[in-house]
Amino acid sequence: MEGLAKILYVAAGGAAGAVARYLINISPLAELFQKFPFPTFFINVSGAFLIGLLFIALNDRFDVGDNIKLALIVGFLGAFTTFSTFEIELYGLIKDRNFFTAFAYLFLSIAAGFIGLLAGVWLARKM
Repeated sequence: MEGLAKILYVAAGGAAGAVARYLINISPLAELFQKFPFPTFFINVSGAFLIGLLFIALNDRFDVGDNIKLALIVGFLGAFTTFSTFEIELYGLIKDRNFFTAFAYLFLSIAAGFIGLLAGVWLARKM
């Protein structure tokens, strides 16, 4: 039963994160810049900020249950932006002084992700 509760907390947080992302994408923020994807930029940067804030606050400052952490970090921020997860993993590598791995992860994530996007576009156009 405990496993089901965890899944429901993640699902509830994920639903809220997905709705928050959608609302930002349809907000007046989307109209501020014509060529720069400002809503996604805002989501990625604010998500990175929030995961840093919540990771420390919920682990070091406040005594909250694991289900709340799962709902906010895995659920909400996972649906809001995966960029926040990438950032916290990069932070962990740097904190552990794995500088080469951190740089490789940073560079390869951006480069390989973009190549993956191009490959997906290419394949979709061939279908």
